[in-house]
Amino acid sequence: MKTILVTSTEPSTGKTAISVALARLAQKAGHDVGYMKPKGTRLESAVGKTRDEDPMLAREMLDIDAAMHELEPIVYSPTFVQEAIRGREDPAALRERVTENFETLAEDKDVMIVEGGGRLWTGGIVDLDDADIAELLDAESILVSRYEDGGSLDDVLAAADDLGDSLTGVMFNAVERRTFDGLVDDAMPFLDGRGVHALGALERDEELAGISVADLADGVGATLLTSDAPTTELVERFSVGAMGSSAALEQFRRTHNAAVITGGDRSDIQTTALQAPGVECLVLTGGYRPSSAVIGKAEDRGVPLLLVQSDTRTTIDRVEEALRSGRTRSEAAIKRMETLLDDAVDVQALIE
Repeated sequence: MKTILVTSTEPSTGKTAISVALARLAQKAGHDVGYMKPKGTRLESAVGKTRDEDPMLAREMLDIDAAMHELEPIVYSPTFVQEAIRGREDPAALRERVTENFETLAEDKDVMIVEGGGRLWTGGIVDLDDADIAELLDAESILVSRYEDGGSLDDVLAAADDLGDSLTGVMFNAVERRTFDGLVDDAMPFLDGRGVHALGALERDEELAGISVADLADGVGATLLTSDAPTTELVERFSVGAMGSSAALEQFRRTHNAAVITGGDRSDIQTTALQAPGVECLVLTGGYRPSSAVIGKAEDRGVPLLLVQSDTRTTIDRVEEALRSGRTRSEAAIKRMETLLDDAVDVQALIE
């Protein structure tokens, strides 16, 4: 049996889509494939239980007959972290739990796909970061990274040092077109020269970019104030309205497919944002409901208004996380990722 750990230099690199797509491609090649995410990090509460959405998606897409507690034996919640810091979590017992569940899931499998935590170093407080997981499960590691510029290679090299001999190579995902040639022509050969094999690069794909206004609202816990404005439009970026209205209008007109984040009491910024054609929605912070005039104008222009109770700084973080996750955690995204992987990476060499 072959075990592959998919880890990353940072959260929201498309790790889940790559993990599940790789597993599906292995299934299509005739292999019996299992999946596990030892540390549940992308958490939501459902029916009184906190669980990770990623194993739920993998279980459905891969048709796995296993309980959630087997697929994610450690719920890496803020409560868990606090208990670990206080010395109330036993690293040895946690390792045993991971190993036992892995052995159950891996029975009669040809390939096991193990998805890492938020990033490579998640779990270090209980001696179970992804490098530890790779050693514990005798897994080969695939490192997923984004690429902004040459500085991105610092994290790649640091991760490679930590993963050591378990590292098969690095895969770059969602690379912007403007940086793609530099990555392929310069950065990837540089890594090969440093002993870090570059498995391939996936260019940013429009089908996986951005999220709908409805998904953004759900991701940030917003209340929709407009009833007729459509929520199917895609949002790919955000702009913060914290300046004067004239400067804001100039800024908003330079962007497209954007959400504008501003205080619910900033009617001047709200009115200005509604004049910009590239603004797809407004996220209003602080729990302040805008005036009826603003709501009416938003309805007329078909621009949804999303109201959140959190402050602007917290809202920015939540919107950023929602956008970074993109649309990579859905059935359509997994199928699209299968195609991208098959075109850019020697998948057969990875799974054989």
